[in-house]
Amino acid sequence: MLQAAARQFKVSDILGGMVDKTAEQMAQELITESAPVAVDRDALSRFAADVARSAAEAPPTAQAVNTLVEKYNASLSYVPGTPCWIELVAEGQQAALELYRDLFGWQGEVDPTEADGYAMCTLNGKRVAGIASPPDEGGVSTLPTPWITYLSTNDADATMKAIEQAGGTVILPVIDVSTDGRMLIASDPTGAVFGVWQPLDFLGAEVVNQSGALTWSELHTSDIEAAKAFYSAVFGVEFTPEADGQDYWTINAGGRTVGGATTLENDPLAMPPQWLPHFEVDDIDQVVDLLVKRGGTVLMSPVDTAVGRVSMVQDPQGATFAVIKTEPAS
Repeated sequence: MLQAAARQFKVSDILGGMVDKTAEQMAQELITESAPVAVDRDALSRFAADVARSAAEAPPTAQAVNTLVEKYNASLSYVPGTPCWIELVAEGQQAALELYRDLFGWQGEVDPTEADGYAMCTLNGKRVAGIASPPDEGGVSTLPTPWITYLSTNDADATMKAIEQAGGTVILPVIDVSTDGRMLIASDPTGAVFGVWQPLDFLGAEVVNQSGALTWSELHTSDIEAAKAFYSAVFGVEFTPEADGQDYWTINAGGRTVGGATTLENDPLAMPPQWLPHFEVDDIDQVVDLLVKRGGTVLMSPVDTAVGRVSMVQDPQGATFAVIKTEPAS
């Protein structure tokens, strides 16, 4: 499933946690709290052990803890090429906010201070997705797929050049998003639209792989060879075919599986090339029934697969996505 970044710590988090707690208790709490979104449990365990050892050797100081915190935070990131954020561009922004609140439990309100009234959606207080209204002119308002999957990068400007050199099209050039990061929107040579995110203060989705959150990102393409060449050249990812000969490839970045890819042959007719987000749910049939009652469309009825029960749907405004109830790995 999706590999996500663990939350960053601040010195105040650590020092506050040391009050009336043993180092061992504090270390265990750090691991437990961050585990659902940890990209690297080993790194978190090492960090907690470092804090525990430091606290056991001498009374903790802000400087000592800050050194450990910086060391840990520096190890956190979404590896380049990893889906790190998901964003919906909806004409009816408020209607979309209400729909996904009912489907996934998201909380979000339109922020009048943000460009185009951006709404940051949270799940149990953690940022999980964005819902935006299209701008008045140009760019993203003409996108064929309203759900935009953002792939992480360390350098947005260099990635934009690589996209152009590899035959992609830049739809929205690099812009700064306050101090959160830098972004651009592009399409690959087959027409699949995606975003690029260079994190600064904001790494990306703070929760994944649990009910109501993004759990899998899947490229549906009309030309798998062209797509493989493009994403490998731009992000350095690798495509590995499924061993059973199915029309499916896993996408690997930094030694981790971060998504999948397939062709359009098994998709509903007239589906464009796209990155299809998969959201985890507890009861897939219940969610699909609710979506239909709210005016949505079922493109692929719930079906049991090797990884879980899956359905492809469209919301009332035409945004395509999948819902999945994953089965635990045996």
